[in-house]
Amino acid sequence: MTSPRSPRFIQCNQADSTADCAQAITALLGTPASASPKHFYDRLGSHLFEAITELPEYYPTRTEAAIFEQHAAQMAQHIGVGATLVDLGAGNCVKAERLFPLLEPRRYIAIDISADFLHEALRRVQREHPQLDTVGLGLDFSASLDLPQGLLGEGAPVFFYPGSSIGNFTPDDALAFLKSVHAKAQGGGLLIGVDLVKPHPVLQAAYDDAIGVTAAFNRNLLRRLNALIGSDFKPAQWDHVGLYNAELSRVEMHLQAKCDITVNWPDGQRAFASGERLHTENSYKYTPAGFSALLQQAGFAKPVQWADEQGWFGVFWAPAG
Repeated sequence: MTSPRSPRFIQCNQADSTADCAQAITALLGTPASASPKHFYDRLGSHLFEAITELPEYYPTRTEAAIFEQHAAQMAQHIGVGATLVDLGAGNCVKAERLFPLLEPRRYIAIDISADFLHEALRRVQREHPQLDTVGLGLDFSASLDLPQGLLGEGAPVFFYPGSSIGNFTPDDALAFLKSVHAKAQGGGLLIGVDLVKPHPVLQAAYDDAIGVTAAFNRNLLRRLNALIGSDFKPAQWDHVGLYNAELSRVEMHLQAKCDITVNWPDGQRAFASGERLHTENSYKYTPAGFSALLQQAGFAKPVQWADEQGWFGVFWAPAG
């Protein structure tokens, strides 16, 4: 009897803990204080984000899913079959898995910063798709998209970046990131989900839900910082703040001190006055024309776009040439 295939795992994040610690401390000491959103995604943070996607206020996940359900066949006609499907920020892998029947990927590469969470998800994928060549890669691709030699294999590389996570980058950083994807995607392309500009109240509610799941997700970042730099943040001392910055076309998430607080870590500290904020995330919103132009500036050919009827969310297929 043939043994069931097991997914391969490659861990690329282990060497930079000292650099991550130094970067986190520098950000905390900045004006204003900030923290990278990559620290949201430990195992607990990944599960909390899954819960956020089920909230009635959080439209991106269900809106994007409806676009894929309605237009997936058209997408497949543009993309073709037999690709190497590279899932950036794979999470539970479900979004990419829905494309398997149409794209028939030769290899599935799931990349996520939360390696423990990815292990669980990819073992399930391998059980349900036993003939598929699956690889898990623990990597902070926001810092570098440096893939192991030979990982992409022989299929055309199709990078998949759903969920509007591109909005977490500043526009300049988004351009640099898209250029790095373009360099890896020759012969294939990029299939990407993008949150679009829409009425402010809709955006506000999506990042500050009524039952506080987003608040828990935001505060969990403090627990992650404690583990990383040895700090003594107490999450209960901080309020979650989600707001829309119309001037910069972005939603911002902050943590706001409920009282005067001094946070300590080995060889350092930061005092926060009552009401002072720690900036934890941006989520930029684009117009369809603006994001199409950004893709072309990064080197991609003119993209094809699909959107929902309200024009709240867009999915773009950008050939790399």
